[in-house]
Amino acid sequence: MKFTKLRLVGFKSFVDPAELVIEPGLTGVVGPNGCGKSNLVEALRWVMGENSAKRMRGDAMDDVIFSGSQNRSSRNLAEVSLTIENKERLAPSDLNDSDELEVVRAIERNSGSSYRINGHETRARDVQLLFADAASGAHSPSLISQGRIGEVINAKPQNRRALLEEAAGITGLHSRRHEAELRLRAAGNNLERLDDVMQALEAQLQNLKRQARQARRFRKVGEQIRHFDSIQLHLLFQRAEQQVTTAGEELNHANALVSRLTKGAAQATTAHAEAADLLPDLRQTQAARAAALHRLAVARDGLDQEEQRIADASQQLEERLKQIDIDQERENVLEEEAAASMARLAAEVEQIRNQQENEASAGEEADARVVIANAALAEGEGELQDLTNQVADGGAKADALQRTIDSAAQRTDRLNLRLEEAKVAYAGLLAEIQDDDSLRTANDQMSQLKETVEDASGQLERAESAHVAAEQTLAQALESSQQSAAADGQLAAEERALAELLLRNDTDLWPALIDAVSVVPGYEAALGAALGDDLNVPTDEAAPVHWRTLEPSDDAPELPAGATPLSRYVRAPDALARRLSQIGVAEEADVDRLSGELAYGQRLVSDKGGLWRWDGFTVTAGAETAAAVRLAQGNRLAELRQMRTDLMPMLDQAEEELTGAKVALAQAGRNRAAAREASRLGREELDRGRNAQAQAEKDTAERSARFVTVKESLIQIQADLMETKGASKEAQGQLNALPPLEGLRQRLDGLRREVEEQRAELVEARSWQDRQRGEASVRATRLTTIAGEQESWQRRAQGAAQHLAELVQRAETGQEELDQLRRKPLEIGSQRRALLEQIDEAETSRNQAADILAQTEVTVADLAAVQRRAESAMADAREERVRAEAGVEQCEERRGEVTRRILEILDCAPGAVLVTAGIELDADLPPLEEAERKLERLKRERDNMGAVNLRAEQEATELEEQLASMITERKDLEDAIARLRQGIYSLNKEGRERLLEAFKTVDGHFQDLFVRLFGGGKAHLSLTESDDPLEAGLEIMASPPGKRLQNLSLLSGGEQALAALALHFAVFMTNPAPVCVLDEVDAPLDDANVERFTGLVGEIAGVTGTRFVIITHHPYTMARMDRLFGVTMSERGVSQLLSVDLDRAERIRATG
Repeated sequence: MKFTKLRLVGFKSFVDPAELVIEPGLTGVVGPNGCGKSNLVEALRWVMGENSAKRMRGDAMDDVIFSGSQNRSSRNLAEVSLTIENKERLAPSDLNDSDELEVVRAIERNSGSSYRINGHETRARDVQLLFADAASGAHSPSLISQGRIGEVINAKPQNRRALLEEAAGITGLHSRRHEAELRLRAAGNNLERLDDVMQALEAQLQNLKRQARQARRFRKVGEQIRHFDSIQLHLLFQRAEQQVTTAGEELNHANALVSRLTKGAAQATTAHAEAADLLPDLRQTQAARAAALHRLAVARDGLDQEEQRIADASQQLEERLKQIDIDQERENVLEEEAAASMARLAAEVEQIRNQQENEASAGEEADARVVIANAALAEGEGELQDLTNQVADGGAKADALQRTIDSAAQRTDRLNLRLEEAKVAYAGLLAEIQDDDSLRTANDQMSQLKETVEDASGQLERAESAHVAAEQTLAQALESSQQSAAADGQLAAEERALAELLLRNDTDLWPALIDAVSVVPGYEAALGAALGDDLNVPTDEAAPVHWRTLEPSDDAPELPAGATPLSRYVRAPDALARRLSQIGVAEEADVDRLSGELAYGQRLVSDKGGLWRWDGFTVTAGAETAAAVRLAQGNRLAELRQMRTDLMPMLDQAEEELTGAKVALAQAGRNRAAAREASRLGREELDRGRNAQAQAEKDTAERSARFVTVKESLIQIQADLMETKGASKEAQGQLNALPPLEGLRQRLDGLRREVEEQRAELVEARSWQDRQRGEASVRATRLTTIAGEQESWQRRAQGAAQHLAELVQRAETGQEELDQLRRKPLEIGSQRRALLEQIDEAETSRNQAADILAQTEVTVADLAAVQRRAESAMADAREERVRAEAGVEQCEERRGEVTRRILEILDCAPGAVLVTAGIELDADLPPLEEAERKLERLKRERDNMGAVNLRAEQEATELEEQLASMITERKDLEDAIARLRQGIYSLNKEGRERLLEAFKTVDGHFQDLFVRLFGGGKAHLSLTESDDPLEAGLEIMASPPGKRLQNLSLLSGGEQALAALALHFAVFMTNPAPVCVLDEVDAPLDDANVERFTGLVGEIAGVTGTRFVIITHHPYTMARMDRLFGVTMSERGVSQLLSVDLDRAERIRATG
């Protein structure tokens, strides 16, 4: 398959459609940094299935869509298509119907990507496999950038193996093996689940069989329950009939008593009603008289309020008149201030108008001066520009010719060096061409080496299994030991920290008392609150401040009842005995009661740190003291030491187990190492035999090819040397013909000084002109401002006069209102005296009506008591009758309930119960209590059975059929697992064989390409870190000319880049890809290495047919391209693609 065309629309900076035609040979892509060249590489990677937004230099995959620029809006769709030539029909079978394949990937914002091949929707996985089988893809080594070269240089050997896998063409094999392993894992999980289900079903089957036996027992117990149910219901119905008859007789007696008591209650009710009819009229009379009295009292209160309102209003009017006088004085001052300001502004206007008379003449003079200076500067700058252009053109031509001469000299030196190297290589190869008989010897050794390797592999597998088992044992023992050690370490760290905090300074002359005190955990805050800083005082009596030991006091007061002495929770020296005996510990809820009972010198504390002293001093709980913290730390330290002591046996046991596991692992490791060494030696011998065999086969062909290549290179170098010398001679002649520039440069310097003086004159003229204009503008602005201020002061003067007139009118009006209010109190006094006489008369009338109403209410209450007693007796009788009726109803309900139960259980009439149950009518029935006991026992027996599955027998049959079906499915799964394992084994075997074969081929190409790129030296590849090729790493050993053989990482930067390129090209020659993209890989190379690099790329393109797309900034690389594409960004953020066919251009030039 051949890649022919890449088309982009809306992808990153390529908003407009752009096509990159990929033709045979070398295609170059050039352009300035940041113009979008690398976006072409990312488009190719993206269409081949790249799914990592990070690799696409974005945060999300939507970032590949054009996001807009200054002149263009953003797009919602991006599309990249890749056209592939399929004339050889190398694509998968379902795609081989067409000579051309078009792979399209499109993405819509917030909707994800979609793939199409020739217009048909397809999966991303199918696209990735299509390119992987063609030795290409999003992560293929055929897409090479500076970063990719750096990755190969800095990669671990395990990661470099991916290049060999690409060369072997087993990338797709890895994917298929991964899918097979996933299917194998899924099949294994299905088998485990099927086994679990079968075990569960077998247990369920046994359970169903037990349930079937229980169901049969359940049916038998049910028949017995029905028999005794019938007997019980028959006896219950007979007892219910007898109870109904007795309840009817009690109801008749209760009805007669209720009739007699009803008549007496009616007579008492009539007497009470007649007396109660008199109460409404009496209450209405008393209420009317009380209302009249209330109205008079309200009128009296109204007079009081009116008198208070008049007083308040008078006071407010007097205060308002005073404020009016103050406002009049203020307005007078304002009038005077306005008159003064108007006079000052008029004088300023006169002064400014005198200054404006000379403005016109000064401005014209400044403008004329600017015009003259500007004309002189323009003439001088024109002459300066012409002379500068003459000097610059002559200097540029001389510099260009000199650079051409220097470049030709450097190239001549390089070509001479290469000519000498080519001659040496030509002579060496000519001497090496001879017959080689090493192939026959290598074939004889191969058969013996294969048998040795097979025996060593078997021993290695057994040693590996033993070592894995020992590692698991060690891991378990190590985990247990680490857990115990971690717990002990955590406790030890905390213990050390606390011990350092609590460490007593031995240099202290008098140690503090707190170091000798211990307290019950939980009471540290209480002791800290009680003693505080006193705990830091020593007990040594030689100290200036100390605790002195005293005998207990006989007359010390007792603590209040309910308070516990603090000494019960503290162990301390005797010096604290007196102090602790007078400190009590109490709950905070009891403090209010106990604090009042404290004697002189006593105090209470709480376990949270609260303090209450006898003199009322109180410290609330919550604030930790330093002493409390130190005591708590001491208790924690003791606890930690005990915990570490308890943990020691566990640590010792874990250490013994770990030691034993290490010994076993060491022995297993030695056995495995010996087996590996034997296997490695055997494989090395086998590899050496294979290498010798392969080397013998290709020596003659390689020497012949290298001899022809060196001969052609020698001829080409000689031709390039002659061409370079001719170009250097021609450039030297042109340089000598150029006119001298020294006189022009001296004239240019003088003219520059004159122009600078003219520019300074122009700046000074313009500055004077700006000052004149600025002063005139300031004066005009000030006149406008003064006019506004004059108008403002005029308005203020008019407003002050108007406001003054309003204040005079308001003062007259307020004085009149004040005179009227002062006359009101005399009228209110006469009205109050008349009102008090009316209140006395109304109060006497109301009291008389209230006495008559109270006497009548007493009489009505007595009659109501008689009525209540009669009604109470009647109510008792009615309740008795209701109880009798309820008894009848209950008996009838019980009889009805028994009847319903008979219908529900036996489905017959009460008289036919015995017949339905199959019991003779004259049979001896047991008493009801005995029948109920037997029935209850049978029901308990049935209930004890629990839930009974009556369909257990049928379900057991169905379950047996299901188990038989699952056994068949399990056999199918086992067969599928065996096939998958065989397939994975075959894939691994094929991968190893193809990888080893590719390694030999790549190593051979790498050795040859290394010599060609470096012009000598030697290098080779080696597999390391594992005997399995699929797990081994790839190491690069190189020896540039004049240096010893060493690892790739020890070479210089340029040497590392060339070696990495040689490895990549060796992979191409082993498994050529349809296209190879080189993104600025020539950047770290010097000119000589670039020349070798481009020559080698051209040869590989011709040999392998790989189409190269090279992104470069190097002019020599551009010159070697068959065609060039230029990426430009004429519009910021938008890339465009232009093309030039260099081969066609050279043909046109040659024919023209």
